[in-house]
Amino acid sequence: MNAIAPPEVMSGAEPENVLRWAFDSFPRLVIVASFQAESSVIIDMASHIRKDVQVLTLDTGRLPQETYDVIDGVRDRYAIDIEVVSPDSGEVADMVRGRGVNLFYRSQEERRLCCDVRKSRPLARALRGHDAWITGLRREQAATRTNTPVVASDPEHVGLTKIAPLASWSKDQVWAYILENDLPVHPLYERGYTSIGCAPCTRATTAGEDERAGRWWWEQGGVKECGLHWSGAK
Repeated sequence: MNAIAPPEVMSGAEPENVLRWAFDSFPRLVIVASFQAESSVIIDMASHIRKDVQVLTLDTGRLPQETYDVIDGVRDRYAIDIEVVSPDSGEVADMVRGRGVNLFYRSQEERRLCCDVRKSRPLARALRGHDAWITGLRREQAATRTNTPVVASDPEHVGLTKIAPLASWSKDQVWAYILENDLPVHPLYERGYTSIGCAPCTRATTAGEDERAGRWWWEQGGVKECGLHWSGAK
């Protein structure tokens, strides 16, 4: 199902209105949460619209403990079920057996393979049976996300619609909403992290660095994406 969004939604309506349209348009809608700041905002907004919000998250097997703590905190605060999706154990075992536990440090190709096995493939399996999914992407986050549409058909998952309610928001807007509504915050932000992924692949950033500079920081050049939102990473 691919509902046609009205012009005001396509051009970047207020996120709450985008979410209302999405819930009205797609009976099998799911929020895919990383439990970074944007996820907190989207889940909070959605909880004011629907009580039966569906949320899923990817457990790569390499997440920081703090991320698991945030997942439990959000589950308790909103009394919602959160589907935790893990990679295929056989695929992980084959990859580790052939290339090692920390293959991602050796090359971008092997890092992207790890992301594919631990993130992209599990997401593709989890989205089967859904009509659309909601993501926390923002255009300001990276050059690869500058043209992120609010609503679009998802070329990576045929037949699904991908919705980014916060696409036009700035980081300041996200944090203003979090502070105003006293939302759960990932504790690694207080330690200088500006983008949070797997523990071995994420570090804090310093003043003046790009928001995603802490992701795969050992790579020189190239695109700081894993494949969930950028097909060129595969």
